[in-house]
Amino acid sequence: MHNYTRKEIMELVEDEDVGFIRLQFTDIYGTMKNMAVTVSQLKKAMDNQCMFDASPIRDFPGAGESDLYLYPDLNTFEIFPWRPQQGKVARLICDIHCSDGTPCESDPRQVLKKVLSEAVEMGYTMKAGPECEFFLFHTDEDGLPTTLTNEQGGYFDVGPLDFGENARRDMVLTLEEMGFVIESSYHENAPAQHEIDFQFDEALTTADNIMTFRMVVKTIAKRHGLHATFMPKPRTETAGSGMHLNLSLHRDGKNIFRDDSDKNGISREAYYFMGGLLKHMQAITCITNPTVNSYKRLVPGFEAPVYRGWSASTRSPLLRIPPVRGEHARIELRSPDSSANPYLALAVLLSAGLDGIRGQILPPEGIDKNIQAMTDAERSALQIEKLPANLGEAVRELEQDSYIQAALGKKLASDIIAARKQEYKEYCLQVTDWEIANYLYKV
Repeated sequence: MHNYTRKEIMELVEDEDVGFIRLQFTDIYGTMKNMAVTVSQLKKAMDNQCMFDASPIRDFPGAGESDLYLYPDLNTFEIFPWRPQQGKVARLICDIHCSDGTPCESDPRQVLKKVLSEAVEMGYTMKAGPECEFFLFHTDEDGLPTTLTNEQGGYFDVGPLDFGENARRDMVLTLEEMGFVIESSYHENAPAQHEIDFQFDEALTTADNIMTFRMVVKTIAKRHGLHATFMPKPRTETAGSGMHLNLSLHRDGKNIFRDDSDKNGISREAYYFMGGLLKHMQAITCITNPTVNSYKRLVPGFEAPVYRGWSASTRSPLLRIPPVRGEHARIELRSPDSSANPYLALAVLLSAGLDGIRGQILPPEGIDKNIQAMTDAERSALQIEKLPANLGEAVRELEQDSYIQAALGKKLASDIIAARKQEYKEYCLQVTDWEIANYLYKV
């Protein structure tokens, strides 16, 4: 992340012939929104004087207000490489404030900043690194997305088996032009499924980067005549797309999850952090897996975790300790998917981890076997619990966890619970093609 001053941004805008600035923010459901202004309004924007009507945005207004203000984070200034070279388009990611200047309590970026401040009071900063998977599907004759692909590529395959190779390369080059450090990119397990991994960073920067990443991937896919989707489970017969999150805490520039004397290479604080995550994981799942479709991915047989547990030697558990050691020591959470709002996901994960550290909550013993391959009796003997099986269960868990609700803020938690309850109710009322095929002629 750059550390721009107002003067530097004004000079950049003039030198690079920028014509428009997009003032971006994220709603509570993880959807990017923006308001575009011309360069003539840039000073006004940087003075936090750009107001917008939030009432049409579902569940977004803070404290009952509809007129809210955009407060740009100058360090997020970026020029879009794919826009015209005359009258270029740049963006600034914004925080949302009420008319009296106070932070909007329903702004996900503010929620994360609040939890990060609590961590700083305890002496910690959190770093996070996502592993974002997505599908590249064909569009129809009207340019609308489908779930169709003609390729049969698999894990680590190359062209010509990998039809998305050129699109993925352009995505990586565009992301690098925007300041990302891309660590790897490759074809994933399912046909038309891909993954691009970018470098660990401070939690707020990582959340900003996830939102930018989704926008870039979708934009470049469209330029290749494809549709990129981060939907967790778009096809029944193949693995879904996850967003594994790698987490570590730091103090004075040092990774406090590191302990070279431990058999797994992690510290007491790291174990406490895991304990906090496992304590609150049922409620957290409503935030990290927030859609009806999320739970079509969290099923046995497709690599995604289904049960609570951790391991340092197997790849399938909910929480995994990667084999790296030293300053790269970290915890990997494998349940989240990219339908999650990254600001809220990182906020509740950090808050739960801090609860574990405060309460010195040790996790149960690690399980170095494939939990999914165990019998129900074996899992019962080890007191291994399942993650919520559907959105309805996840919402009920969030309703019962006052600590995670407090991390989100009372109003935001209430809005999320109400919205997800309604979504699940609407889903349960649907009559699906599967039901017609199985029951119409038999019953």
